[in-house]
Amino acid sequence: MSTAGFPDLFAAVAATSGALTGLLFVALSLAPRHELTSSRHVIQQVRAAAALSAFTNALAVSLFGLVPGTNVGYPACVAGLIGLFFAAAGIRSILASQPTRRQRVRQLGLVGLLMLIFGTEVVGGIAILANPGGTEAEEAIGYAVVSTLLVGIARAWELIGQRDTGILASLAVLTGWKRPPPLDDADQ
Repeated sequence: MSTAGFPDLFAAVAATSGALTGLLFVALSLAPRHELTSSRHVIQQVRAAAALSAFTNALAVSLFGLVPGTNVGYPACVAGLIGLFFAAAGIRSILASQPTRRQRVRQLGLVGLLMLIFGTEVVGGIAILANPGGTEAEEAIGYAVVSTLLVGIARAWELIGQRDTGILASLAVLTGWKRPPPLDDADQ
């Protein structure tokens, strides 16, 4: 089913997501624990779940995409829908935990980005199922699985670093406009 370069892409994404999932488990086992009732704990859980969801999504779509004769639209639709349900649960958890305004905006923004990626995956999957010969939808799925890896890496980095790793925060630190917060005060 896949066109020329997609088996190579799916193989690379599957290997990368498998390795990153293993590293995430190591990072989670070493990460500091927070009080179970704090909003910081909920944010830590959402970060961990977002990273794991992103990595397993990329892994599942890529592995199924490598099975000879498989229409990648099926795994893309299923994994994308699961991702959308996860993202909705993440939003509910963030809103219920009563985080600070800054925490809420950052976390909802990143979960919203995951929703966009998973939605693209679902739409691409439906398009491939409707038109199995079209490469544009397969390209969209390829971009989506690569994007989930990048978002997963960012979420995992936030999880272990407990600090803002966004592009604007990073540029502010690099230009000297803002100093990085100490680990204890990060994201509060």
